[in-house]
Amino acid sequence: MCGAMRLRVVALLLATATGAGAQSESLPPDSRCPRGLSPFSTPFCSELVAVPDLPGATGMMELRPVRSPFGVAVTPDGRLRTRIVLHVSSLPRPDSLGPYRRYVAWAYTITMDEELRLGVVTNGRNDVGEVPYEPFRVLIAAEGVRPAPARTGKLVLRATSPSALLLAHRDAVMNLTGRATVAGDRVSADEHAGHDMGGGWEMPPGDPRIAPMAMPHMTPGTPPFLPDSTGRLVTDARPREVVTLEDGDTLRLRAGLVRRTIGSRVFVMYGYNGQYPGPLVRVERGTEVVVMFKNDLDLPSTVHWHGLRLDNRFDGVPDLTQDPVAPGDSFVYRLRFPDVGVFWYHPHIREDLQQELGLYGNILVAARRAGERVPVNREEVLAIDDFLLGGEGAVPLGRDVPTHALMGRFGNVLLVNGEPDYALSVQAGEVVRFYLTNVANTRTFNLRIPGARLKLVGSDLGDYEREEWVESVPIAPAERYVVEAMFARAGTYALVNGVQWLDHMMGTFHAVEDTLGRVIVSPTPVRRSYASAFGQLRAHPEASSELSKLRAMALRPVDHTLTSGLKVRNVSPLVMMMLTGMAVPVDWNDGMPMMNWPLTGSEISWYLRDERGAENMDIAWRFRVGDVVRIRLVNDAASLHAMAHPIHFHGQRFAVIERNGVPNDNMVWKDTALLPAGETMDILLELTNPGTWMAHCHIAEHLGTGMMLTFVVEQ
Repeated sequence: MCGAMRLRVVALLLATATGAGAQSESLPPDSRCPRGLSPFSTPFCSELVAVPDLPGATGMMELRPVRSPFGVAVTPDGRLRTRIVLHVSSLPRPDSLGPYRRYVAWAYTITMDEELRLGVVTNGRNDVGEVPYEPFRVLIAAEGVRPAPARTGKLVLRATSPSALLLAHRDAVMNLTGRATVAGDRVSADEHAGHDMGGGWEMPPGDPRIAPMAMPHMTPGTPPFLPDSTGRLVTDARPREVVTLEDGDTLRLRAGLVRRTIGSRVFVMYGYNGQYPGPLVRVERGTEVVVMFKNDLDLPSTVHWHGLRLDNRFDGVPDLTQDPVAPGDSFVYRLRFPDVGVFWYHPHIREDLQQELGLYGNILVAARRAGERVPVNREEVLAIDDFLLGGEGAVPLGRDVPTHALMGRFGNVLLVNGEPDYALSVQAGEVVRFYLTNVANTRTFNLRIPGARLKLVGSDLGDYEREEWVESVPIAPAERYVVEAMFARAGTYALVNGVQWLDHMMGTFHAVEDTLGRVIVSPTPVRRSYASAFGQLRAHPEASSELSKLRAMALRPVDHTLTSGLKVRNVSPLVMMMLTGMAVPVDWNDGMPMMNWPLTGSEISWYLRDERGAENMDIAWRFRVGDVVRIRLVNDAASLHAMAHPIHFHGQRFAVIERNGVPNDNMVWKDTALLPAGETMDILLELTNPGTWMAHCHIAEHLGTGMMLTFVVEQ
């Protein structure tokens, strides 16, 4: 097939998969489906196409996200939950088509081997519920009077989920490469690892669960980097210690090189105080402490105290709030803790590198007054991470700029508190409060404990207005969630990450479940039971009192808008084809690792653009202490390779008041919130801290390409 013919085929495939150019007169003002759809417009809309003998019938299939206390609503296995809304117009009376009395919508898998009756459809808006498939098809047929277990009547309209565009994208890339089998070239991890690509790079290991596209001539355009231990002290890493600080106390914190064992391999990484993670700091709200930081790394560093509303000069942002701390130098931080919650600390220089190699730790801030939170049998603080291992040890990072700049660096080993096999022993009937922090560079987890009931209590800076039962906890990089679990019976409970992996080259999704650890429950019953308290869902009056003031501002106009997007330079046509595809709201895995790895901050620029067109560090917002501003965050699905971004504001707190036009009915104070691709999120940012602060995407590699801005809060 000639090149021009291939491109015409590609265009036809893309238009067919998205319903390009669709129009529907029945769309209400709140619909997320634009008039005149074009390829890649949105991951939430498809055209309802009429059969040839009913050309007048039209419609759109809209996927509306389900309400969730998290940034995204998913099933326990990580499938995006959406309600299907069918906007239909110009359907004739069903009896005009034959012996029919109603129209019925049916859902199918993409291969049509499973069928689900959704419900009766009429002209206008039809909310027909959720579809348990991905990707899927919806058919509307004229049926008889009695509900039938299977479709038997005349087909009138049909639609395919937007995610099916990935199949057309796969075929397009296969045609353009001129290799019909490119998507099926599966390469094992053993074949990938140790393959010298030149320039000191080795190809990262592949994953047998997806079909990577071989790109043998692409390597990162930066030298590889791993810690240099020459002439430096390297200590054997030890597990995290707990440090309780009182008002006026001092903590000495040293960043240095450590010798770590993950699995059966030993190599040099970074650590705070020789520990993994760094020390768990416990303080009470209202405490002020001093941290004497010493940098014994082979690179400059700082410490950012994530989520703390502290004095600006101690925020740890290089060249903004302080100078970088050179190797061998020190810096004194003075911290205050005005909020109850779970916080964490990490570098703010080359996060993609230093955080990946082990520099992170947690801070747990407790209330001064007893009884502010229902008692439990124990509390566990868990830092959830991943790490990328190759054949010889850690896969090198970019010396000058981040690698994996497109999607971020996904690891192939999942860690809890630095260990690949977390274990916790409890007694039957215990209620455990888990403080969860996602410290990974880019991976969003979907955590659950099969067999244990989970109660969502709090997030970044405190409690929700009311507690909720949840089946799983989707948690993006830098987010924190507080959940309680009751282990009623003896046995072993797995802590699992259940997600939907995208095989980008095959255009398919696969349910993948990885075990991060175990909770071993002994048959000995716990001496003191909190089962009765656990069984109740409580409201949190203090949180409601504070947040209700924000709810009163929910109708105010938007003050600023930030839209996310991607720019590229100096990339091949094949890479551009791979980047031009339907977005999925959340990427649970690296679906095209052989392309993500070699793209660096020299080729990739992620941006935040405000309503005036200014981008990243050219944005110049100014506020005053006491202001509350409404900011609309928009994740443009039509951007090149749109993907979810966890957005973090330094030194302040905010509440998500609306997602996709739907008000939030259970708010919590946040400093980081996930913005899925194609979605809109409105926040109210409370300005309490004077100074010059940063806001950015907390995917470490995206920050490394410049996806950040500063804003000034004047006294």
